[in-house]
Amino acid sequence: MEESVREELSALAAIFCGPGEWEVLSRSETDGIVFRIHTKAEGLTDARIPLELVFHLPINYPLCLPGISVNSEHLTRTQCVAVREKLLEQAEKLLSEPMVHELVLWIEQNLRHILSQPETGRSGEKCTLSTLLDDGLWITLLHLDHMRAKTKYVRTVEKWAADLRLTGRLMFMGKIILILLQGDRNNIKEYLILQKTSKVDVDSSGKKCKEKMISVLFETKVQTEHKRFLAFEVKEYSALDELQKEFETAGLKKLFSEFVLGLVK
Repeated sequence: MEESVREELSALAAIFCGPGEWEVLSRSETDGIVFRIHTKAEGLTDARIPLELVFHLPINYPLCLPGISVNSEHLTRTQCVAVREKLLEQAEKLLSEPMVHELVLWIEQNLRHILSQPETGRSGEKCTLSTLLDDGLWITLLHLDHMRAKTKYVRTVEKWAADLRLTGRLMFMGKIILILLQGDRNNIKEYLILQKTSKVDVDSSGKKCKEKMISVLFETKVQTEHKRFLAFEVKEYSALDELQKEFETAGLKKLFSEFVLGLVK
């Protein structure tokens, strides 16, 4: 972890030092750190609205965007999604420098402007995990036969996932290449169109070519037992049990046994 990031985390812990304001949810040398901040922001009235913000800082942060999740019992799910989108837009302007505190300050001061927009001001169900899951969060597992131009291919996949607000994993284990996507179902469909119609790889002669050997192994609506990925990450595994642990941690043990094990030759 970069020294600047360690300093940022230390500062955040000092700033949000009230009861329940700051909580580290997980910390890993390979996955980075996930933490929760509880704060309040200016609403449309004089009352301040409680917000629960979950940030995931991958190991290459701040050179990449943090994962962000927004929840509040006082907002509808549409409003929560709008707040998250605006936070990610702000984050893109701050790439390469620690940004979490600045993002929190920004939403504290600008929430009322987001809520005043017609598309986010509608009444509706409150923003809870269950309603977010019901609102179209899907998970899809893809299998690629090979990658010849691996570096370019990986960069392209990362860009598509970022542009479409998809999270998940690009996973390598021996000759097995899997892409696990989580997000809005329409965005996942758009990803598949890009994957199948863009010249993302090269053929045996080195000429650019479209992906013709991709298969959808599995897709379903995200269930409560499934982990919600907060970022899209590229990971390599040296052994099958490491890959299996990744799926089990994500609440996808059955998915692994039914669809991934059969790929092992």
